[in-house]
Amino acid sequence: MQRLALFDLDNTLIDRDAAFLAWLDEFVADHGLDGAARAWLVRADGRTAGPMDGFFRLARREFGLAPSAEELWGRFRRRMPELAHCRPEDLAALGDLRAAGWRTAIVTNGMTDNQRGKIHRTGLAPLVDAWCISDEVGIRKPDPAIFRLAAQRCATTLDRGGWTIGDSGAHDIAGGRGAGLGTVWIRRGRTWPDDQPAPDHEADTVAEAVAILLGRSPR
Repeated sequence: MQRLALFDLDNTLIDRDAAFLAWLDEFVADHGLDGAARAWLVRADGRTAGPMDGFFRLARREFGLAPSAEELWGRFRRRMPELAHCRPEDLAALGDLRAAGWRTAIVTNGMTDNQRGKIHRTGLAPLVDAWCISDEVGIRKPDPAIFRLAAQRCATTLDRGGWTIGDSGAHDIAGGRGAGLGTVWIRRGRTWPDDQPAPDHEADTVAEAVAILLGRSPR
């Protein structure tokens, strides 16, 4: 197995849920919404798969918001990178991988401006060799082609395998397995479903996942 690690971004390298809730508190205050509206928006976010334009169309219609859905979505994409953070331990772990001779990339579904903003503002950009953003490359996880493209951007191929690390069973684990990669699932307090093929490893954080890849006990 070659030293190649492909990382998911949202809720793996960054805490997307925390950033979303911080944005949501601002959004509710800016538009004069109440606690019931906030709860509705949390549920709507949980049901949203893929781009967030549908979320903002629903929110605009539900609460009679004046700005267009496209304008609301654009504001969201500009603000979220400013609210995103990485754990210092996870950033250090990425540095450990690079120091050990690993090639690393970020493979993420999402809009180019939003995801690029997160990668640069959180300090991830200098710690990885490449990234693939679905909106930019026209391929979404779990399609194995996006993992193959990430490997190419790291100046290698998946012929000798590698690893994918992420929080989504459907996108990261199933997608990585389909691309012939070893898999590390970021649990985030969850239990892997019994009716699904299990990942090769489970971890609570990126730092713990990196420790597994480097063959040592988690820090």
